[in-house]
Amino acid sequence: MNNYFLKKLNICICAAVTAFFLFSCTTSEPEITYGFIKLVVYQGEDKKPQEQFSFFIMPNDEDGFENLGELYLYHDKEQLRWQMKSDDWMRYTYDGKDWIGTRSITVSEGSLPRGVFRAVLVNKGGESTERNFTYDGTVRYPFPELSISHDTYSVNSKWPLNRLVCYDAAGNYISTVTLDSLSGGVSQLRLSSNVKTVALWTEDESNFCSAFTDVVPIN
Repeated sequence: MNNYFLKKLNICICAAVTAFFLFSCTTSEPEITYGFIKLVVYQGEDKKPQEQFSFFIMPNDEDGFENLGELYLYHDKEQLRWQMKSDDWMRYTYDGKDWIGTRSITVSEGSLPRGVFRAVLVNKGGESTERNFTYDGTVRYPFPELSISHDTYSVNSKWPLNRLVCYDAAGNYISTVTLDSLSGGVSQLRLSSNVKTVALWTEDESNFCSAFTDVVPIN
């Protein structure tokens, strides 16, 4: 094998190795395909309603879902920031699409801000993307109430949609039942025999707002 051929071979190998590393190190920005902010009002301390945001996005990354690293939500006007890391965020799949986010966006005092929010998604390669979301919803109805006594349930609610969320004795979720009537017999709801507690979940879907009561035991 002559020296000219060896030189040509070395050049080809070096070019191939360089191309491989360039291709392997290529990074691309993640995408926020879609997202939403929803206001949820809970029963806080002393039974006072407490606001929380549920914030979820549908992400996309060419290097795979596991390449996503951090998700931030900013409210620049109020100088607020919430951070979610890949080990902490919630993930669920709906209609074949993956969503990530949290149901625990809160502030230490007062109500959550309204207006424009900025979401920033960062992958593990340091590439990022951002997208703005706007939430201007208001709580249009009083906080609902649920009581159960002697196999009879009673709901005090002005909300358009009312559901019972059912749990077993250990607090594990079992099912959700939509209420056609705000009062009636518990037996008529045909709950599973292992349902031991229920909470009332009300929704104002057009306003992206809902309320969630404390659990009540099934007598």
